[in-house]
Amino acid sequence: MRVPRLVGLMAVDARETARAQGLLLSAPDRPELALAVVDYVVRQYPQPGAEVPRDSMVYVWFEFGPGEGGGGVHEPRIPRPPRGGLQRELDEPGDPYMVLSSP
Repeated sequence: MRVPRLVGLMAVDARETARAQGLLLSAPDRPELALAVVDYVVRQYPQPGAEVPRDSMVYVWFEFGPGEGGGGVHEPRIPRPPRGGLQRELDEPGDPYMVLSSP
């Protein structure tokens, strides 16, 4: 049997999907996996599509480990955005309705 893709599923859906495929689910970062409902799976092992025997254990994680995933540091952005106000939107080529600017 092949391991289904569980990444992106909520905990409750991941449990149901694994059970329907005859697989067992374990979450090293959630000892209370049975109580987890709306947490989303961010990683799994074995990978989706891997061939495993029935009743195999599939491990899922609901949080990224150190140094993986996440948004990282976004500020300060370099180069900085240009100063100034809003700029007018340019006309599309061949647009029958030109944007008129006030004098």
